[in-house]
Amino acid sequence: MRTSELRNKTGAELEAMLKDLKGELFNLRFQHAINQLDNPHKISDTKKEIARVMTIISEKNA
Repeated sequence: MRTSELRNKTGAELEAMLKDLKGELFNLRFQHAINQLDNPHKISDTKKEIARVMTIISEKNA
């Protein structure tokens, strides 16, 4: 998702999105540990998306 799209979301939507992304990251790490993950690049992509959401949340709080 683009940062411009993230900036249009409310704080509650961003918090919910962050929670979902963290859950997804947990599942990806678990799948990677038991060798069921097809594309390991999804882990780094999810981490970057979490960082984007956290940055927008901190911008809105400042």
